[in-house]
Amino acid sequence: MKNYLEFERDVKELEEELEKLKDPFNKEGLSEVETDKISSIQSQIDEKLKISYANLNEWQITQVARHEDRPKAKFFIQNLFTNFINLSGDRHFSEDEAVIAGFAQFEGRSVLVIGQEKGEDLDSRLKRNFGMMRPEGYRKCIRLMKLADKFNIPVITFIDTPGAYPGIGAEQRGQAEAIASSIECCMSLKVPIISFISGEGGSGGAIALASANKVLMFENAIYSVISPEGCASILWRDPSKSLEAAKAMKLTANELSRMQIVDEVIKEPVGGAHRNKNQIISSSKAILEKYLQEFKKYSREEIFEQRKKKFLNIGKQKSFKSLTDKTYWIKKDNILDFFNKKLFNYKKIFIIILALVLIGFLYLF
Repeated sequence: MKNYLEFERDVKELEEELEKLKDPFNKEGLSEVETDKISSIQSQIDEKLKISYANLNEWQITQVARHEDRPKAKFFIQNLFTNFINLSGDRHFSEDEAVIAGFAQFEGRSVLVIGQEKGEDLDSRLKRNFGMMRPEGYRKCIRLMKLADKFNIPVITFIDTPGAYPGIGAEQRGQAEAIASSIECCMSLKVPIISFISGEGGSGGAIALASANKVLMFENAIYSVISPEGCASILWRDPSKSLEAAKAMKLTANELSRMQIVDEVIKEPVGGAHRNKNQIISSSKAILEKYLQEFKKYSREEIFEQRKKKFLNIGKQKSFKSLTDKTYWIKKDNILDFFNKKLFNYKKIFIIILALVLIGFLYLF
């Protein structure tokens, strides 16, 4: 059964009609399949999807990023990599089912794959805690990333989480410290880290595994410090203002690419990644191969320096450049302003001198 978003109602009606036409066993028994009508409806569906997805607002993109049928980390691991060996446990507390991690091969090369997994149905979502990692999940990732660094193995991460789990148990076991340690570990590695933001990239739960040399983002994914609903609840005390919050937060791939937070945007098929999963696998494979090949030319120290400079430069270039390039906004002082400033700076001395002069005049007369 297909899942449809609110703005896809017209598409839903057309696809239901299409399914009826494709079924030769209708109420009247066996009937002839109307191929011309099927082609016509399919063209209408394609056109409506093209128009709808070309004009999505920020809140609609958020809905697409959260789509139930969107490809998850498990799907990417199964279709991009071979000989995947799942590794469990943080050697401190327990296993976290919200993250899948292990070593695999990509085009004959060993890689460490880490993926935040939301689950595909209700049972698996409950098991995976809806992709919200606990401290033990981050500590497992740190353990494996250090192992990958030791053996010079690249790290590939798939980000898809509403955020780290905020439960009491997670806080008692050091959630904030685990996230901070994961970021520190990512930044200190001397092997390339390539991160795919495939769905939701929420808060510290995402950045803990996305402090990478290359951050790649799917066209209809989101990446932000908080969810639009959470932002609207804090700013306006009204979760219904999610669209305004999403616009203000600039959480879409194009906005983040413009701000150089994301290195490259991966185009999705018309109608979103969930409508043509084979195409998104093909695109992901090509871009991953490109960047792994690029980092073969770098030494370990150069990989570390590239990642460090990337994050130090975020938000720096534009702000300072805009102030240094143009000086027309700087107000130039004239001679009156100069004397006014001096008078203000030495006003106490002037008052004392004036008082003495007045006392002198009174004494003489």
